[in-house]
Amino acid sequence: MPLTDDQLDRYARHIVLREIGGAGQTRLLGAAVAVVGAGGIGSPLLQYLAAAGIGRITLFDDDAVSLSNLQRQTIYATEDVGRLKAHAAAAAIARINPDVAVTSVAIRIDAATAADALGHHDAIVDGSDNFATRLAVADAALALRIPLVSAAVGPFEGQLAVYRGWEAGRPCYRCFVGHDPDRAEASCADQGVLGALTGIVGSLAALETLRAIVPFGEDSAGKLLLIDALSLRFRTLKLPKDPGCATCAV
Repeated sequence: MPLTDDQLDRYARHIVLREIGGAGQTRLLGAAVAVVGAGGIGSPLLQYLAAAGIGRITLFDDDAVSLSNLQRQTIYATEDVGRLKAHAAAAAIARINPDVAVTSVAIRIDAATAADALGHHDAIVDGSDNFATRLAVADAALALRIPLVSAAVGPFEGQLAVYRGWEAGRPCYRCFVGHDPDRAEASCADQGVLGALTGIVGSLAALETLRAIVPFGEDSAGKLLLIDALSLRFRTLKLPKDPGCATCAV
């Protein structure tokens, strides 16, 4: 479908980019993205995906908005406290861009539901807050052969990577984290988290999601971005494929 006059105006700053253009914007409008987690990372991620004109977003989160979320989860307002995040975020996306169709699913993805929930998408973005969900999402993305953008934050640290482990030489998520689902975890309620840092990481996750749909610049798969907010340091490391990985090694 050709872009309407309103769409030509709304997305003009994308369209004038040689690397995206009208054809790329049309691809974004026709794309479907699954977002797991509508918290600190998911808030800016969803806002920028909506503004970019991703045609269909499926949002998974079973949590409700609390007052302590508002220090970093910028998609919500005080009046959203008590509402399910999936529903409140979907309403916010509708206000940002009527071109975007949002399906809000108030469940926590697990190993039993991941494949059915995440299929039929062009990209999956994981900003969840627990390791079990991350493993379930990553395993499903690998099995479905859907690019996975994985983002995480600590008190003053962030990390971001893109996984396409079915490709030769490209690692999967388990190549990076191993196979220990019982590792100890600490929540941001226990450790704290710098609110603005989640904005940085979530925005970078949105950037990599757009790159997964309309390739531009260098391919990010097989790289790990590490962010140290205490020293304002960004480092990019190469992530090798683990030849002994039981999940993706062939």
